Amino acid sequence: MNINSNNKGGMDIRQLFLRHVAQTSPNPLGIEIARAEGIYLYDPSGKAYIDLIGGISVCNTGHRHPRIVQAIKDQADQYLHVLVYGELIQSPQVRYATLLAAHLPAALNSVYFTNSGAEATEGAMKLAKRVTGRTEIVAFDQSYHGSTQGALSIMGDEYWRNAYRPLLPGVRHVRYNDPGSLEWITDRTACVIAETVQAERGIYTPDKSWMKALRRRCDETGALLVLDEIQAGFGRTGKLWGFENYDVVPDILLLGKALGGGMPLGAFIADKERMWALTGDPVLGHITTFGGHPVCCAAGLASLEVLLEEKWMGEVTRKEALFRRLLVHPAIRDIRSCGLLMAVEFDSFETNKRVIDKCIERGVLTDWYLFAPQCMRIAPPLPITEEEIGKACEIILSCIGGS
Repeated sequence: MNINSNNKGGMDIRQLFLRHVAQTSPNPLGIEIARAEGIYLYDPSGKAYIDLIGGISVCNTGHRHPRIVQAIKDQADQYLHVLVYGELIQSPQVRYATLLAAHLPAALNSVYFTNSGAEATEGAMKLAKRVTGRTEIVAFDQSYHGSTQGALSIMGDEYWRNAYRPLLPGVRHVRYNDPGSLEWITDRTACVIAETVQAERGIYTPDKSWMKALRRRCDETGALLVLDEIQAGFGRTGKLWGFENYDVVPDILLLGKALGGGMPLGAFIADKERMWALTGDPVLGHITTFGGHPVCCAAGLASLEVLLEEKWMGEVTRKEALFRRLLVHPAIRDIRSCGLLMAVEFDSFETNKRVIDKCIERGVLTDWYLFAPQCMRIAPPLPITEEEIGKACEIILSCIGGS
């Protein structure tokens, strides 16, 4: 069967997409992508889209950076999958874990690679229970940590959880950035899981004093502090790690999205002594077949090397300010941002969706937030230029005017 877009007989690729690719919503964007480069996506006709969401904070170094593509090709020439994670010495894993550890606090020195951020969440929950011997987990309202059963159990929104009950017992949801919430962390708490930026809520950051108090409360009770950097990591806030904005260090760090440079990769990172708890009673206490895939680790390593060498992180604050300065319109009720992780708030989802759809028609790809559908998502690749920001903002404002 010919499934090219130009297929005149039978079903075209969009129809096949809707029929044979499992759908997550009744109205997918449905744009066919033929190629991507830098901050742009292209459809088969050659139409360019400025990518303002970067694959949802994945493509921090842009699409198809030449060094990442070359690293993928070089590794593919050596070997692909060889055995389940952790048994054989694979240099892409070793080199990437070593580079990550070199740019993290000393206590975050042991990397467990997974396939995704959600799997990193699952691994961290297991590790915290194993290390502490406790079962209770404290998470926060309007938090997002993934969509698997365990991660869903700690997701902070009942709308998304309700259809899949019963979920994990022993999970308590409390208010984010509320000093009173810290009282719920006790000597029964295995871990507290918090985002350094609540992204899907529409970009909310905690007070530095609250984050420090959270760290102290975990120390006092023996609970492990798990910080989720899956969206906020790899320079998106203007610092390599979001937790650097608060002068705290987590016991376990969750990474994903940009970790693989465009390839699927996640990780949870802790101290070697704690991570060792997964090696016995039972042996193979956490295991994955494809986690830390050598091609993904090679791509991620190249991406982090590029990020460390380029000046993009140092430009994030200026680019953030430019977006905020240009996006001024009576219909915009608020803009919340933490670096190049931004939420542009309208009066309703309906208004936001009309603007999003018009932006896509005009060649700007954006989206909305799970817990804040009235907010437009802006999280472009970090190399976006000021000229490109200006062009994107001009299109957004024209689409608001015509909404």
